[in-house]
Amino acid sequence: MKKDLGVRPYLFPMPVLMISTYNEDGTVDVMNMAWGGICASNKVALNLDETHKTSANLLRTGAFTLSVADLEHIREADYFGLVSSNDTPDKFERSGLHAVKSGKVDAPVVEEFPLTLECKVIEACDTISGFRVVGEIVGVLAEESILDDSDRVDPTCLNAFVFDQFRSGYYAIGEKVGQAWHTGRELMK
Repeated sequence: MKKDLGVRPYLFPMPVLMISTYNEDGTVDVMNMAWGGICASNKVALNLDETHKTSANLLRTGAFTLSVADLEHIREADYFGLVSSNDTPDKFERSGLHAVKSGKVDAPVVEEFPLTLECKVIEACDTISGFRVVGEIVGVLAEESILDDSDRVDPTCLNAFVFDQFRSGYYAIGEKVGQAWHTGRELMK
């Protein structure tokens, strides 16, 4: 029997995404967010709060990078969600991570994160669900160590983790348990 839990944002998994932008003074800002993801073959959607420093930065620059953090950097990734650059201007420096300028957009690429999407802002507006930003993916950068022989990202090498909306935990992912558009074919007979 199912129990009614009321209205809650209960979906799983939720990606742990790192949004990187430049502050007005050129320093790096990184924000940890879970309310976003792919919304088209070349677009990402982010649902943010307009009070975030990241929101002001991406509106000003028209660009951001979106990275997948790995387990090796879970401490830093969580820190980016705990601390606001509005209150701690040297937030990124305190993390000990390193960034370089993207070659395609006016945003930083955090060197330690294995997968990064370079994005330009194509829409930013208040909606019924809050401040929504849509970014066009103009490039993808991946560490060679997470690629297979065909230069596709191998999720088992990415070493990513996801956010648990139920109890606010992080969970490692990576084990392949089926093949999309194949595993259910026997039911088509």
